[in-house]
Amino acid sequence: MTATKIDSAQFRHVLGHYPTGVAVITAMDEDAQPLALVVGTFTSVSLDPPLVGFLPTRQSYSWQQIEKAGRFAANIFAADQQAECGKLAGKGDKFTDLEWSLSAGGLPVLTNAIATVECTIESVQDAGDHVFVLGRVDALDVWRDGHPMIFWRGRYGSFAG
Repeated sequence: MTATKIDSAQFRHVLGHYPTGVAVITAMDEDAQPLALVVGTFTSVSLDPPLVGFLPTRQSYSWQQIEKAGRFAANIFAADQQAECGKLAGKGDKFTDLEWSLSAGGLPVLTNAIATVECTIESVQDAGDHVFVLGRVDALDVWRDGHPMIFWRGRYGSFAG
């Protein structure tokens, strides 16, 4: 079967019409420093056993450090957390001036997140220029009510419904 050549700009444009939720994947590095990676691909995978997944870029330094840690927390962001999201998506010391704490499981949890899902990495599969990370859920909780942050057409926003 011959692969069809798809223009990457057109691919991004078309799929940008489908909204995704925004989550911040956090972990602790080998020096007990918090790590963060913003993703728009976090999803529920299975109820039995409880599994979730996300797709970081293969070259992401943050992802490489999170993979080494072997465990992560997915922090589900609210629409009112755009400033925090921008800071965590950048480079450098992402946690300066951000409120967070360690969970009972030893993972960084962002204080204002709507919910967190703590996981152990079950598997990592190649997925083009990304990898698909499957996480086995160890603990989860809802911390507050709020509209989820979504990413749609190249912008962060919220669901109006």
